[in-house]
Amino acid sequence: MQYTDGPVRIAYETNGGEGRPRVLMVMGFSMRGNVWLPQVEGLGADHTLAWFDNRGIGESDLPPTTFRMAVLAQDALRVADALGWSRFHVVGVSLGGMVSQEIALAAPERVQSLTLIATHAGGPTGVMPTLKGLFYWVQAAFGPQSGRVRNLTRLLYPAAFLATVDPADLQARMRLQVGQRPRTRTALLQLWAVMLHNTRTRLRALRPPTLVVKSGADLLVRPHHSDFLHAQIPGAQLVTIPDAGHGLTFHAAATVNAAIRSHVAAHEW
Repeated sequence: MQYTDGPVRIAYETNGGEGRPRVLMVMGFSMRGNVWLPQVEGLGADHTLAWFDNRGIGESDLPPTTFRMAVLAQDALRVADALGWSRFHVVGVSLGGMVSQEIALAAPERVQSLTLIATHAGGPTGVMPTLKGLFYWVQAAFGPQSGRVRNLTRLLYPAAFLATVDPADLQARMRLQVGQRPRTRTALLQLWAVMLHNTRTRLRALRPPTLVVKSGADLLVRPHHSDFLHAQIPGAQLVTIPDAGHGLTFHAAATVNAAIRSHVAAHEW
């Protein structure tokens, strides 16, 4: 684990690759950066990857005050600075996709390509999840610790996927990677940032080549938000995974990784 400088230190890791496409990966709500493990395993052989804990999460410092997505974007850019990366590809999922939009808007000259997975542009029209998704999310984020893994499993993974895996193996993985709930204060601050997130009127200003990955069975971020991003971002491409839930970076990892690999390769310069 390494750390950026500054009043709020951000903990980050890399796979140690050099001289290959550089990809900065931005994780979602309350999740540590190591939840990108399926992408590290799938892309690490021929990509230089970096992932990190957002402020207040995992090994990163607690935030001193409220923050917006633009602040989290600056944290991510400080990770790239610490790595000596002047140009890189950005991949973000959920809240990380919101942060990634701000990264590309703040530093378009540095972002070679942008991949937005199961995320949205926010705004006044509201981004409420399905009722079932809202229930599971609230219970996972703020309910009893004993029920966190159970509720996250129901939130992230479609029933069709759950029927194909060993429940004990999945629960063990979930407990290891996402079983510990973050501090309530941090979760509330992240929620505040999500509520204030709004790039709807700025999407047409995005310049990096963009791939939008849509999860067709998502309970948390309704799939039509991906359609809006695709329609509003100039030249954006859309990949739809019809049976994918919000946890698609794990349960649909092969498809997600193939889409990232193809997009990064097309825009590596």
